[in-house]
Amino acid sequence: MANILGEKLINFRVYNDNQELLGLVDAELPTLEALSETIKGAGIAGEVDSPTLGHFGAMTLKLNWRVTELGALKLAAPKAHAIELRGSIQRWNGSLGTYETLALKVVTRCVPKSGPLGKLTPAAAQEPSAEFSVRYLKVFLAGRAYLEIDPLNFICVIDGVDYLAGVRTDLGA
Repeated sequence: MANILGEKLINFRVYNDNQELLGLVDAELPTLEALSETIKGAGIAGEVDSPTLGHFGAMTLKLNWRVTELGALKLAAPKAHAIELRGSIQRWNGSLGTYETLALKVVTRCVPKSGPLGKLTPAAAQEPSAEFSVRYLKVFLAGRAYLEIDPLNFICVIDGVDYLAGVRTDLGA
């Protein structure tokens, strides 16, 4: 059995509409926070927090640039944008004593929420940024989809299990 450990992200690129490279950027990916309700009452010694199956709080993607880029300005358009992040993860194979890479792809459909244009300081980065409301999220490792969240279509697939299939059926979909 191989002893393989993920070490770090080697690098990544960000694309809009699967083609336009968005420049020198860093990204803050969405946080998955389940919607939950505190349950208490007879038969429970205290309270428990009960996550709602397949339901998550609002997801946000944030992109930060060094300077103003044309691609970044285009993302201010009040419409859905297909933003895709493609990376390469460095892994150590302890059995072979070698490094390996693992492809990471994060696919989003999102709408702009805010876009600070940064600052103007001589001989310094401007630091413009953009924040997006994520309406669709899909994460691939080595070409296989491991996570798909689509709140508007009642889709929550994690590692091949569709957690909202029964809910869609119950709702008549």
